[in-house]
Amino acid sequence: MEQNTDDLPLMANTSHILVKHYALDLDVCFQSQTITGSIVLFLQPNSSGENYKACRSPPSETCKDQTKESCMLPSNNSISQSSVKDSTFSDVSERGASENYGLHGNRKQTSGVSISEDCCDGGNHGSEDFILVLDCCDLSVLKVEEVDIAGKLSSTQSSCESEHQKSYSHQVSPELVALPASRWKEQLYYYIRYSQAPGCGELRYFADTWSLQISKCKVYVPADFPTAIRIWYKTTANGKSVKWTTDQRGRPCVYTFGSPINNRALFPCQEPPVALSTWHATVRAPNNCIVLMSGENVAVPNQNVQGICSWFYYVTMPMPASTFTIAVGSWTEVKDSSCASLESYHLSGVIPLNMDDKSSYSEEECKHIEYPCRYRIRKAHSEMYIPHRVFAPDILIHHCKEMLLPVLPKCLEAAYSVLGTHPFSRLDILIVPSNFSSLGMASPHIIYLSQSLLSGRNQLCVSRVCHEIAHAWFGLAIGARDWTEEWLSEGFATHLEDVFLARVMKFSKEESKEHQDLKALLRWRRLNDEISNSQEELQILRPQGESTGDVSDSGASMVRHGLNADKTFMQVHYLKGYFLLRYLANTIGADTYFKFLRRFVERSHGQLILSQDFLYMLLETIPEHSKCGLSVDAIYEIWLDPPGMPQIVPDQLILLLDLLLEEKKICGKTLQCLKKTYNLQEQDAEVRHRWCELVIKHKYTTSYKDVETFLLQDQAMGVYLYGELMVNEDARQQELAHRCFAAVRDQMDVSCVKVVGEMLF
Repeated sequence: MEQNTDDLPLMANTSHILVKHYALDLDVCFQSQTITGSIVLFLQPNSSGENYKACRSPPSETCKDQTKESCMLPSNNSISQSSVKDSTFSDVSERGASENYGLHGNRKQTSGVSISEDCCDGGNHGSEDFILVLDCCDLSVLKVEEVDIAGKLSSTQSSCESEHQKSYSHQVSPELVALPASRWKEQLYYYIRYSQAPGCGELRYFADTWSLQISKCKVYVPADFPTAIRIWYKTTANGKSVKWTTDQRGRPCVYTFGSPINNRALFPCQEPPVALSTWHATVRAPNNCIVLMSGENVAVPNQNVQGICSWFYYVTMPMPASTFTIAVGSWTEVKDSSCASLESYHLSGVIPLNMDDKSSYSEEECKHIEYPCRYRIRKAHSEMYIPHRVFAPDILIHHCKEMLLPVLPKCLEAAYSVLGTHPFSRLDILIVPSNFSSLGMASPHIIYLSQSLLSGRNQLCVSRVCHEIAHAWFGLAIGARDWTEEWLSEGFATHLEDVFLARVMKFSKEESKEHQDLKALLRWRRLNDEISNSQEELQILRPQGESTGDVSDSGASMVRHGLNADKTFMQVHYLKGYFLLRYLANTIGADTYFKFLRRFVERSHGQLILSQDFLYMLLETIPEHSKCGLSVDAIYEIWLDPPGMPQIVPDQLILLLDLLLEEKKICGKTLQCLKKTYNLQEQDAEVRHRWCELVIKHKYTTSYKDVETFLLQDQAMGVYLYGELMVNEDARQQELAHRCFAAVRDQMDVSCVKVVGEMLF
């Protein structure tokens, strides 16, 4: 598959080495509109890349002292291309960088040097040395250095440390990462201390349009690469990961806004979703600002210097770097005594879950990599809603109190009633500036909402809050292994928002069905309109087809059409995904489907999935008699792999035909197209009944034969059509009614004969 200019490259060589933890130390400056500081990356060779070998033997020439210029990574050697299925990505971890290495033009370059004593001769390094490749864009990298973890440990042990801490103080990252989840506090403690260690030698680096490449002289394999490195950098004015703007009061603020390039213009990182990592961050900002982040803890500001406060957040659940979120501004917490507050949960810095108490563990084993998971905590299983806060510019506080605060716990409780344990321990909601381009965006522990939700009736607000809360399970706790399968996040959230909303609004079963049918009709019209006005290649839910989930040998891949501006505002993945899930629920029965969905969440949380993982588990779980001919291949063929409208299913067809019955005039050409497109004469009786009504209403004589066939073969449902044929006072229709009645009269039930006879005579 060839790469298009609107494809988003994921360059990190995650098959060779993984970032296990990020430690950010950042300063936010509104005057210069920059975020400046450092990030420490704790690295671990990937077990899947154990067979990595350098392309050539190590150089025989001894190392020499070099000037800065001679220590740059060479930029005059062309590099070859390699990948699993195509020639899209360079295996840059095994090869040098070049001026030809620019995927999207307008190449920008930053070169860094090592000035350490053991820098290799400039003519030898490049292809021999292992190269760490990070996703990076529009950052000004100032320096890259190895972190002296061993020196930090030996020089900073204090007599007040416990014997237990001392016994682990000699360990470095691999052993630290191996600590069990019950000792997450100890793990975080050492990550914080290690990140404060001094540098012990600068590393060579090179930056091109989409990546930052780092190497150490005479290190040829990932296993020998430094355990921790520190990158000093600052964001740039043209960086597209954060938005510098003003709030509704005109005060400066900055926030990550769901950019197509994710966070690579905020910090160098590994973007591929398989690169799951934890993080902690210290952020300094003006003391009139509140710093909100996607962290687990409730941060408390600490006064640093005059006018500056620091905020500390962390995450112990490994997540993709794209989920990291920060918002800095003059927000105000919206408080209401009748709503849940985080005050009773406040801990001066850390952790809402007690993983040390073995009696609090659930017996249920999780399938994900080890971390302090809420599904293992018995108490979490009974929490219908989690602690939550709302932040907004002070001008919107009244609206939040009226529209948002009262419904938030109800939305959380509704989600719990359907899906069970909340995967995250707390939730902040922020009303973002008016130039936010979406109604909402979910990240771990924080949701952005648009101010547009705070006016009019509250059903739109409730619906959107339900949608974003659903992402805690689908999109965050369970992520897509291939980002092109957006429907695994947005389709599920769209389908679940109606279910949650019905419970929040306390709809009866009949009211719930009526509301969901109405929403389905509106969404069907929106989907049809969008597909009529968009490129076919943007309409496919599984655009990589059988290559979905494939990466290059190094782990690099691409997000198909990830940079396409039109795609940002399209809802095909929301709506086609929604209709697929609605179809599955209606086919196997809603009770069976949602019982399965809860089990799926319990089994799959903390993991990355592909479409096939969900579909195979569904079909393996439900009884054979409930499958109604469903198969994974059929779902691929009908729903996931083709562009255009899905092969319509009865419920949606009925809604569509009901809508068309309200139209005063439909021309014969349109009706002909409708019949051909949806093969109406082959659909079930309920659909064919609606089609016959359309034929009669609009006197579409070409299909009178369909009406005749229905009256002769579907007598149980045809009585109403006799009345329709007579009421139009059309001679040809009336003759058709009489002819059909005469043909079946002797076979009809006595009561039917009486009713139809009264219509005709």
